[in-house]
Amino acid sequence: MSDTTTVSLETEVPFDKLHEECGVFAIYGHPEAGNLSYLGLYALQHRGQESAGIASSDGKKIHSVRKMGHVADIFTPDVLNQLPGELAIGHTRYSTAGETTLANAQPLSVACSKGQVAVAHNGNLTNAIELRNDLERDGSIFQSTSDTEVILHLVARSHERTLPGALRDALLQIEGAFSLVFLAQNRVIVARDPHGFRPLAMGRLEMSDGKQATVFASETCAFDLLGATYIDDVLPGEMVIVGPEGVTREFYTRPGVTAHCAFEHVYFSRPDSVVFGKSVSESRERMGRLLAREHPVDADVVVPVPDSGVTAAIGYAAESGIPYRQALIRNHYVGRTFIEPSQEIRDFGVKLKLNPIRHLLEGKRVILVDDSIIRGTTSRKIVRMVRNAGAREVHLRISCPPTVSPCYYGVDTPSKEELIGARNTIDQIRDYVEADSLSYLPLEALQTAIRDDNQEFCYSCYTGKYPTLVQIGEVVLAKTGCC
Repeated sequence: MSDTTTVSLETEVPFDKLHEECGVFAIYGHPEAGNLSYLGLYALQHRGQESAGIASSDGKKIHSVRKMGHVADIFTPDVLNQLPGELAIGHTRYSTAGETTLANAQPLSVACSKGQVAVAHNGNLTNAIELRNDLERDGSIFQSTSDTEVILHLVARSHERTLPGALRDALLQIEGAFSLVFLAQNRVIVARDPHGFRPLAMGRLEMSDGKQATVFASETCAFDLLGATYIDDVLPGEMVIVGPEGVTREFYTRPGVTAHCAFEHVYFSRPDSVVFGKSVSESRERMGRLLAREHPVDADVVVPVPDSGVTAAIGYAAESGIPYRQALIRNHYVGRTFIEPSQEIRDFGVKLKLNPIRHLLEGKRVILVDDSIIRGTTSRKIVRMVRNAGAREVHLRISCPPTVSPCYYGVDTPSKEELIGARNTIDQIRDYVEADSLSYLPLEALQTAIRDDNQEFCYSCYTGKYPTLVQIGEVVLAKTGCC
């Protein structure tokens, strides 16, 4: 990716996916590829809850199932029987802007001169609008509003005769953050953007007959469920082809400045995963320990906001010597929609998801540990809930710096105007959330926590400094580096 890369974000956009958090999975060489893809997506469900899909190949034809809903609800035994073959890819999706429709569920597939091909994508193509407009002017007809479909059109229209050649051609035209998994009739191909914004791990699964299957996933927690072994990450700018000839690894372009997403370690990834070659759990516990050193407080209990604040709270409690208590209980069965009572119940949405244990909070000075504050509205409701449960003091500690700028590389963050950290001082935020005190983990401490010794992470949401040029309407934010 060159230094002239731009992110085009016009106000009227023909895509529903400006920022999309997703999970991708791929497997080659296992007789139950469809079933294992289901298990892999089950482990990645936290990365997207709106839709899910699996495409498999029996060597002659690609079979595909994609529906709205959760993985376990979609892929019943009868449905999985419709996905034969030894190779498959899967996707679980969470779109964050515009319509949520089945047309945008992935994997997307097409039949073209290169044969049948399906693709699933995690990330955000920053030049998708420009590419789509060019393709439509040349006669391409789009069936969805997802920028992932742009990739399929580029592959289909390529003059390269082989699928790997056509994919290389397409990859050199797209820009932004992407971890891609492709399925052809007899091979799986995966690729990662030159900066490595989004994670993509590679693993090996030993079978009882002595053969090995190759697997790929957004997070290694999917490997753990299958009993696969983590081998390596797909490298920035790398394409990996797995087919009858074996595994081929090559760089389709020169890697750019590495810019792994720090938010994967702060919040998005599961703590039992290895992401970017580093343990997420270890990173978060160090965040909590450093937060306790940087911002101590005289209190009685350390309470996490479940689930994302749990590991950092454990670290804070261990470092401070203050007892750790799970005094907020999360209801894990809350869906994205629910029936709200007609009468007004204060903070109903938060109460539906969290419930305090009063005897652990009553009369206590509470340190409440969370991973981030975005708009501030949820944090205020949680502080009120803890105070209403009898807490004498509520001290809010956040295991990352203030979020001051949107992400344009595939993580859902609101516009700058909606980010409370972008337009308020820490004291003003403290007053808004109604806490007795509020402190954030400094950027330098976050870098220490995730062991970013070689400056390989992107912190643009905390700094407003982007590793590529970012264009928002007529305003251009200069390429200023990740830190």
